[in-house]
This record gives sequence, C-alpha cells and structure tokens, in this order.
Amino acid sequence: EGEWDITLDVFRDLGLAFGAALMGIFVILMFQTGSRLLPVLIMLAIPLTLIGIMPGFWILNVMMDQPIGGHPNPVFFTATAMIGMIALAGIVVRNSVVLIDFIHLAEAEGHSLQEAIVRSVAVRTRPILLTAGTTLLANWVITLDPVFSGLAWAIIFGILTSTLFTLIVIPATYWLLYRG
Repeated sequence: EGEWDITLDVFRDLGLAFGAALMGIFVILMFQTGSRLLPVLIMLAIPLTLIGIMPGFWILNVMMDQPIGGHPNPVFFTATAMIGMIALAGIVVRNSVVLIDFIHLAEAEGHSLQEAIVRSVAVRTRPILLTAGTTLLANWVITLDPVFSGLAWAIIFGILTSTLFTLIVIPATYWLLYRG
C-alpha cells in the first residue's frame, strides 16, 4: 500500500504541475495577444491531445496484456506519461499560434476572413505535419526505454490526434468566433 500512496501523491503533484503549466501558457499568451479569448482558442489544441492519449494508452495496455519484466498486466500510463502530457501542452500550442498568426497576416494583407483561414491552413499544413513527423520519429526511439516510454507514448498519441484536429478545429473555431 505504501507504493500506491506514493504513486497517488506523484500523480496529484503532476496534476498540479499540469495546471500550473496551463496557467503559465495562458498568461503568456494573454500578454502576447492582448486578448483573453484568443489564448483560449489557441489552447484548444491541448484537450485535443487527450483524444489520442487516453484511447492510445488503453489500446497499448490491451495489446500488451502479457507480463512484462515479471509484472502481470502492465500499465503504461505512468508518471513519465504525465510529464509527457505537460510537455505536449507546450508543443501543440505552437501549431495553433502559427495558424492564427498566419490568419492575422493574411487579413492584414486584405484577404477576407474565410480566404485568410484557407490560405493559413494551406501554407502551414506541410510544415506542421513535418514537425509532427519528426517529433513522432524522435519519440519512437524513446518508447524502448523502460523509464521514459510513457512520456514518449503520451507525446506520440497526443501529437497524432492533436496535429490532425488542430488543422481542422482551430481554423473552424476561429471562423465561428470572428466571422461577424
């Protein structure tokens, strides 16, 4: 039971760290954009990571339902996976910032909101996908590490879904918020 108590304490502390990281990101974005709404839109990419992380770890646990290292029923969502989620928050926000910045640039050039959004997605899709691909490849190697594999899997699952959804959800939400 002592080990479980320590595990629960670690998860609680990492949850608090995640909350602090989110607040820090929000405050920085608020000062950078001069808006309270735009940081919320930018940070919308963070919950999109959970769409990949939670089912990803569930599938990983089902696929690996065999003893590993002498332990039956291994659980891959560990404290390092939580650290991966914290890191992922900063990684995925970058894609939203870049998309929204390109929308603002296109609008400043005189394009309509719809044209600006389409141009932004068209121009930034390939760089965003290439960056996500290199992040995936770099983390694939880390999945072999017994300590940091949870971190790598969290980043892999989160990047896969967040990148794809960010290219759709962020521009669509931006259009809904600023069309009128």
